[in-house]
Amino acid sequence: MLDPLEIINFFYSPEDPAREILLLHSTQVRNKALFLSRGIPGIDLETVSIGAMLHDIGIRFCNAPDIGCYGEEDYLLHGILGAENLRAFKNIEGMEKFARICERHTGSGITALEIRERALPLPERDLVPETIEEKVICLADKFFSKSGDMAEKTIPQIRKQMEKFGQDTLCRFDDLCREFKINIIS
Repeated sequence: MLDPLEIINFFYSPEDPAREILLLHSTQVRNKALFLSRGIPGIDLETVSIGAMLHDIGIRFCNAPDIGCYGEEDYLLHGILGAENLRAFKNIEGMEKFARICERHTGSGITALEIRERALPLPERDLVPETIEEKVICLADKFFSKSGDMAEKTIPQIRKQMEKFGQDTLCRFDDLCREFKINIIS
């Protein structure tokens, strides 16, 4: 079995302040994703567990001082950078599914059209979760922030945040909630 801590330890030194934030956030996301996965037929719980721990592996390359990240890249690129680094990490079979989780967890996913229309610094392709494992990690990630109050957010708080990025983003979030039987009516 792939050990996500081995990969995290490769990219983050024990002294790195971003490491502790990453570990706490990723553990929160993993626990929520596993909870949401209960009773879902065919879901690969090992992929959910490992993928949730690795979904934000790319934050260290970004400029986000509030979470201890002093890289040069725009934070929006953390998923793409994480995916690139996972693909380059050793030659481990099955790493591609974790790279795709990194790429597709931002917001409620981002479409090529949104990338083009908003001139986002991302490759112009759909970065929307497709597999059930990608979807549950994307959804679970919305419940927790890496900065400020790391307590679990409510659905109304998340919906308000998603709405800032447009109706399509909010609709995708609502669809994820429905798929995992989360009530979006407050």
